Amino acid sequence: MTAIISIRFYPPEPDTPGELLVTRLAFAALLGALLGSTVVGVVAKEDKKKAAAGPNIGHMVYFKLKEPTAENKAKLVEACKKYLADHEGVVFFSAGVLADSFKRDVNDRDFDVALHLVFTDKAAHDKYAVHPEHLKFIEENKAGWGKVRVFDSEFPEFKTAKK
Repeated sequence: MTAIISIRFYPPEPDTPGELLVTRLAFAALLGALLGSTVVGVVAKEDKKKAAAGPNIGHMVYFKLKEPTAENKAKLVEACKKYLADHEGVVFFSAGVLADSFKRDVNDRDFDVALHLVFTDKAAHDKYAVHPEHLKFIEENKAGWGKVRVFDSEFPEFKTAKK
């Protein structure tokens, strides 16, 4: 939302530099209050829209390949990028291979390729699920999958980390 505000303010001519400073500060405070309330109102409306749409949806998919060669892993990662990265409602996309350096007891290592998507809401996820590009991805790649595990979760807040 864009708001255009035109304000004409003709104060009496100040007699001293101090009066000029006070006049300018008063005008700046008035303008700041007007603009600040407009921004807060717009942000509040956006927050209400987001709350009405529902929480973000995390869609994490773990693929175990029948033949887990480096070439097959790279091929699946590229297919994820080609068919799954640019869907409407996706706020985060990532695809990659199992990190070989993480071998603690708590690490689940029963996959070769991971796909991570975060959607704005369930409606965006549901639209993605039946989208022709998603279905084409499945059709072209499913023959190489030994096992697929899908983890969907809801989270009302989504925040990117500080760098």
